[in-house]
Amino acid sequence: MVTAVVGANWGDEGKGKITDTLANEADVVVRFQGGANAGHTIVNEYGKFALHTVPSGAFHKNVMNIMGAGVAFDIEKFMNEIDGITEKGVPMPNILISDRAQVMMPYHVLFDTLEEARLAGKSFGSTKSGIAPFYSDKYSKIGWQLHEFYQDDEILMEKINRVADIKDALLVNLYHTDKIDREGLLNWIKTQRERVKPYIGDVSLYINNAIKEGKNILLEGQLGTMKDPDNGIYPMVTSSSPLAGFASVSCGFAPYEIKKVVVVTKAYSSAVGAGEFVSEIFGEEAELLRNHGGDGGEYGATTGRPRRVGWYDCVASKFGCRVQGATDVAFTVVDDLGYLDEIPVCIGYEYKGEILKEFPVTSILKDCKPVYKVFPGWKCDIRGIKNYDELPEKCRDYIEFIEQEIGFPITIVSNGPARDDIIYRNK
Repeated sequence: MVTAVVGANWGDEGKGKITDTLANEADVVVRFQGGANAGHTIVNEYGKFALHTVPSGAFHKNVMNIMGAGVAFDIEKFMNEIDGITEKGVPMPNILISDRAQVMMPYHVLFDTLEEARLAGKSFGSTKSGIAPFYSDKYSKIGWQLHEFYQDDEILMEKINRVADIKDALLVNLYHTDKIDREGLLNWIKTQRERVKPYIGDVSLYINNAIKEGKNILLEGQLGTMKDPDNGIYPMVTSSSPLAGFASVSCGFAPYEIKKVVVVTKAYSSAVGAGEFVSEIFGEEAELLRNHGGDGGEYGATTGRPRRVGWYDCVASKFGCRVQGATDVAFTVVDDLGYLDEIPVCIGYEYKGEILKEFPVTSILKDCKPVYKVFPGWKCDIRGIKNYDELPEKCRDYIEFIEQEIGFPITIVSNGPARDDIIYRNK
């Protein structure tokens, strides 16, 4: 069976922990989009890890970990992550990288950094990982698919010159900096291609064969619905689709093979980067939630910068689950709310005197105010509980109200950072 694990909100919902948990039953784990601009935090018997590119199945010795063609493949970061986890005692993962995956080039990161600096106060809040320039080049048809690296020097140099002519015009005239070192870029390509050569293959063929053989395939999404370039809070979005359906495009298999879509949503809200966030809170209230939240606080796995935080948003989450095609909802970090006397939940948006229950477009969203329903807190530690009925009644009331509001079944409740801090709820 093919199962997707994706985010309902702005990212940082706890997808890495859910993927790592579900990978116990998987034969294949696939990263199908995005790049090193967001991370997954995983806690297991080997320790605590922040993965940015490597699939979360890397900690399971019998899992094949696949990078699909839709990813922004950063060779250096990927291989450094592999080295980092194996140095901590994790067995070398099984890896397959699509020969059609496009490569993050050094100048993509450079352009991302230069553009954010140029925009200054009007920047997009980029992690400066090169994502927007990478996808821009991909769709401008001047990107580099991985198989292209294995051509003769003269063919590589011809393309380098063609791309560098375009890039140098911007570097010199817009950013007032140095041109691309073309010989240096050729040497970089020749170095990096040797590092990944043993892992390259035909991902589409592999996955289609795995489906025929009845293997369990887990699709791992990055970020969440609000960051989708078509359905999210454009333009403050990412540059590839974090929707479950995109996995079939990235990996070359039929969309109807995705039988289960687990959409992850956190028991409160958080976001990294700029963009509309109706239920965001500020000041001391935000600082308390930020420091109680996550595993060691709500700070970006990639950047380390403080995440924006807010109360649970039923309007955004209902939309996120619908667009993703949720069959199941995983409700994470419920344990982090045990310190609160009262817990607000955003149940609607006030916009020009009316209450919106459906998520609007960005130009309307910026003028929306949250409408809250307040719940009493359960004021205790719920970590270690394995059965849903053993959760405090006030905690169950909170979960079941949100389930009713979003209209999708909450079948997984995460009540701690570790792999076994999980409650399966029969629906």
